[in-house]
Amino acid sequence: MTRADLLALTPDSLAALANRGLVKRAAKDLDAGNGPELTIAPDGGVEGRYPDGTTAALPAGAGLEAATCTCAATGTCRHQICLVLAYQRDAAGAADAPEEEPGEPAAAEVADWSPGSLDDDALAAVLGRRALTAARRAHRAGYAAAIHRPTPDDPVARVELQTCTVRFLVPGELGYVHTDAVASVRGEMTVLAAWAFRAADERGLTAADVRLDVGGEAKGGDRSGGLDAAARLVDQVLLEGAVHAGPVLATALRRTAAELAARNLHWPAGAVDDLAGQLAAYHERDAAHDPARFAALIAEVHARHRASAAGGTRSQVLGTDESAETPLRRVRLTALGCRVGGTDLVRTADLFLAHAGTGVVLVLKRRWNVPEGEALTGADLAGRRILGSPLRALAAANVVSESASRSAGRVVRVAAGRIAKTTVTPLGNAWEGLPAGLLVRDLKAEERALDALPPRLVRPRVEAEFVRAVEIAEVRDVGYHPGAQRLEAVVADAAGATAVVSAEHGPYRPAALDALAAALADAPRIVTGAVRRDRGGLVIDPFAVLTGSGPVVPDLAPGDGAAVLDGPSPAPPDPLGDVVRAALDVCAEAAHRGLLHATPGLRDRLARAGEDLRRTGLRAAAGAVADLAGTVGSDDPDRTAAAWATAHIRLLATAELR
Repeated sequence: MTRADLLALTPDSLAALANRGLVKRAAKDLDAGNGPELTIAPDGGVEGRYPDGTTAALPAGAGLEAATCTCAATGTCRHQICLVLAYQRDAAGAADAPEEEPGEPAAAEVADWSPGSLDDDALAAVLGRRALTAARRAHRAGYAAAIHRPTPDDPVARVELQTCTVRFLVPGELGYVHTDAVASVRGEMTVLAAWAFRAADERGLTAADVRLDVGGEAKGGDRSGGLDAAARLVDQVLLEGAVHAGPVLATALRRTAAELAARNLHWPAGAVDDLAGQLAAYHERDAAHDPARFAALIAEVHARHRASAAGGTRSQVLGTDESAETPLRRVRLTALGCRVGGTDLVRTADLFLAHAGTGVVLVLKRRWNVPEGEALTGADLAGRRILGSPLRALAAANVVSESASRSAGRVVRVAAGRIAKTTVTPLGNAWEGLPAGLLVRDLKAEERALDALPPRLVRPRVEAEFVRAVEIAEVRDVGYHPGAQRLEAVVADAAGATAVVSAEHGPYRPAALDALAAALADAPRIVTGAVRRDRGGLVIDPFAVLTGSGPVVPDLAPGDGAAVLDGPSPAPPDPLGDVVRAALDVCAEAAHRGLLHATPGLRDRLARAGEDLRRTGLRAAAGAVADLAGTVGSDDPDRTAAAWATAHIRLLATAELR
C-alpha cells in the first residue's frame, strides 16, 4: 500500500511540522548512509530501524504527530523525519523516477483540491465534536478569512484567519494540518479554515487568493449600524476643525470609538480613536499632531462608512467579530529590524518579526517615558533589554517563544513573567530562507501585487501590512536631500527592476541616515522595510540592511548625525505628484481650520488646486476639488462636509495608486 500522504510532504511542509534544522539533519543522515531499514506493513504503516538500534514508526491513517520513536527526544525527532525522507526516496527509486533532491516528493503536480470538500463528519472524526461546537459559535458570530488555493509556486492550501494561519499540508489529510494557534484552539481554527474554503467553493470564488466573510447569519440586519452616528460626529469635527473643536468633541469621539469597538466595528473604531488622539495632541501642543494625519483619519471614517453602505466586505471595511487576541503555540520568528519614534515625552520602538510559517509580519511594541533632560535616542534604547536581550541584538535575530499571543491587528505580545520560555539566537541566514510572500526577489511582481489591492482607507487596519525583506542585486545611486533631510537610493533586483530606498531624518534616531548610507556602501544583499507604491514605482522605508559585514539596524546606530552626506542626484520632475500633494495640503488645511471657518483665500486655493489637477489630466479628482471649492461658505454645511470627504478620499486614493 502506497502512502500518498508521506509522498506529498515537501521539505517546507516537514519544516512546518517540525523545524528546518531537523529536516536538514535528517537529509544529511540519509545521504551519509545512516538511514533506516524500512518495513512497510500491509495497512501502510511504515517502520524504520536505524543502525544504532533506534526504531521509528509512522502509523497508517495518522499524521506525523502520531509517529513514535525509541530515542530520548520529546516530540517530533530527526529519526521520524528521516523515516519520511527515506520512504520518499525508496518510493521514487521503485518507480524508476529521476534522481531528486533529498526530501522532494515523488510527484510534483499541484493537487487540485479544496479543504472545503471535507465534510463535518470527517472533521469531527479527526478533530473531535468539541472543536465543531466551538467553531459553530464563531460561525454564528461571523469571521473573516483569506484563502489561498494551491498553485505551482505555493502548492499548500492555506487560510489566514484574523489571529492565526492554518495550512493544509497534505491534500485530504487532516493529520497534516499546521497552525500557529495553541493546542487548545487548534481544532476549532482548523474547522473554521475548512468552512472558509467551503464557503468560497459554494460562492464560486475560485481565484488563487480570495478574501471573504464567513457566517454571521444569526445577527441579521445592518451590521454597520452605529457608523451613521460616527460619521455625523466626525462631520462636526470637520466643520469646526482642530483649531476650533473643544474638549467636548474629543470626549464624544472617545466614547463613540468605544461603542464601535463594542459592536466589533474595530477598523472605524480605531480611526475614530486616533482622530480623538489628534485633537488632544493639538490642544496639548504635542508634536504628535499632524494636520495631514488628522485629515486622512476623517476621510477614512467616511470611506469605511460609504464602503459598508455599498456592500463592501464586512471584515475588510469594518473589522472582525473574532477574539481580540489568540495565544500561539511554540512560535519561531525572525526579526526584520525596528523603528524608533515617539514624542518629546514618550519614546517608542516597534520591532518587526516575520513569522515564516504563516507568511505574515507581527509587531512587538515597547514604550518608555523620557526622563526630564535626557534625549533617549535609538542608540540609548539599543541597550534596553526586551525578552531578556538587548534591543540591538533582538532587532536582527531569531526568536522562539512559547508564551506569545497575536492580536487581530498583528501585534504580538509575550506574557510577562514567562521570559524563560523565550530564546533569542543570532540571525544567521534566516532572511534568505523567508517564504516568497515575505522575501521579495521580483520588484515588478511585488508592484503588481500592490496594484491589485483596494485603497488603504478601506483595508484592514493591521500592523506591518507591507513589511518585506527585499533582495537587491545593485545599488545604482545614493543621494541626500538637505531640505527634506531625506536619504534616497535607487536599488535594483537581479532582473534590473528598480525601487527607491527612502529614509527621513528623525530627531530620536539622529544617526540613522549615516548608518544607512554606510550600509548601502557595504555590499548590501537585503533591505527590510515597509514597501509602498509612490511616484509610479516602489518605495521602501528601511528598517534594517543585511550587508557583507552583517545586519545593520539604522535606527539604533550610535552617533549624532553629524556626518556629511553626498548631495542629491538629479531627480526627475514629478508634476503629477506635485499637484496631488498640493491639493491634499490645501484640503488638509481646510479640515484643520474647519470648513465653517474657511476664508475666501482658502476657497481660491481650492479652486486653483482643482484647475491644476484638471490640467494634468486628473479630471475626476479635479471635479471633486472644484465641487468642494464651490460649496465652501454655502448655507449647507452637510453638503460641504460631504464634498470635502469625496475630494479627500479621491486624492488619497490617487496618491496611493498612481
